[in-house]
Amino acid sequence: MARYLDRDPYLTSSGPGRALGPLRSHHDVVVVGARCAGAATARLLARAGHDVVMVDRSRPSRDTSSTHSLSRGGVVQLARWGLLNRVVASGAPEIRTVTFHHDGEVATHTIKDRAGVDFVVAPRRYVLDELLANAAVAAGARLITDTVVTGLVHDADGRVTGVRSRDADGTERELTARLVIGADGVRSPVARYVDAEVTERYGPTGSCFYTYVGGVPWDGIELHVAENAFAGVFPTHNDEACVWLIRPFDDMRPVIEAGSHRTDAWLDQLDRTVPGLAGRVRGGTFGERLRGYAGLPNHVKRPYGAGWALVGDAGYHRDPITGHGITDAFRDAELVSEAADAVLRGTDEDEAMSRYESQRNAAIELTFGLTRALGAFPEPTDFLETQTRLSKALDAEALALAARPVPGYAGRRPAA
Repeated sequence: MARYLDRDPYLTSSGPGRALGPLRSHHDVVVVGARCAGAATARLLARAGHDVVMVDRSRPSRDTSSTHSLSRGGVVQLARWGLLNRVVASGAPEIRTVTFHHDGEVATHTIKDRAGVDFVVAPRRYVLDELLANAAVAAGARLITDTVVTGLVHDADGRVTGVRSRDADGTERELTARLVIGADGVRSPVARYVDAEVTERYGPTGSCFYTYVGGVPWDGIELHVAENAFAGVFPTHNDEACVWLIRPFDDMRPVIEAGSHRTDAWLDQLDRTVPGLAGRVRGGTFGERLRGYAGLPNHVKRPYGAGWALVGDAGYHRDPITGHGITDAFRDAELVSEAADAVLRGTDEDEAMSRYESQRNAAIELTFGLTRALGAFPEPTDFLETQTRLSKALDAEALALAARPVPGYAGRRPAA
């Protein structure tokens, strides 16, 4: 079980009594954010022998908005890291089929054994994130929760050398480090503090609203394609499924503006666009409120500078219509941890981090383009053709990830 360090015995104050100054400590790496990208990065660096501390404004056991689905590449990463068995043991169902629905036609595909996996998962985030944080702590990383990063520490040359933070009761900390890694999401404070350059920017596209539906015999992933609508089902924990609907912003406006009647407005939109799915949803049970987003960005940021790096949504964000965010986070966590490990062992920082940026940009190029194409909501037949191209790209991505040496295992592949 993770030891959440709300009071950190390894930190020392600048003098007797909190009033004399913030608690201070020094580390190899401070990771800001302890969810998918941050916890994975911290675990990999801790396994490599580095002193790593994670700081998060919340706790990984608290829920967060998510598309939930891991593509094949994300499942490959969990298997390579020896964590896939823990995710399955947590109750996340092994998903082995994907069914497409369009214009009365139904096509079901079995997930074939490629890159060493023959199923995917769509875990609840409060389960997955806590599991990853626990694994990072077990590897030697430290975790400080319920703490907001309020600024960065710089040296005389402007290099980032740490973070300043404050917890819920006002305790201030100054954590210095050789590297600070921002894994703090699409609205990353770290990226804002360093004024990270946006190298690609595209307008926001659709909006998505989802909830969890039980009492229905969900069997595998379902994808429903209609005019200006994309809906789906991801079976998840507790015998429920995440049921979602994505539409262009203007078409989703009745839901966005519905206030306390948002769930009813969402069900009405399901009735209008995918009535077959809507009927089954209405026959189920709703365990939680409707969640969603509108107008999230499509952009790429330069992911490093003097003393800092960005990973996950902090450095690259795309419309969630492709459900690829967790897989992106896992892939980039490995890339940035390799670069950080090299820097900490004496490799030129710009050389190592430039390589990380090049690898990340090459990895996202195709899926980012396909995401934008799907987010433009082409005619359903074109949408399905783009989905086919995406499936092939995701299989190629998974094969490339499976072929990489397993980090921290000296060439041995851990049990999945």
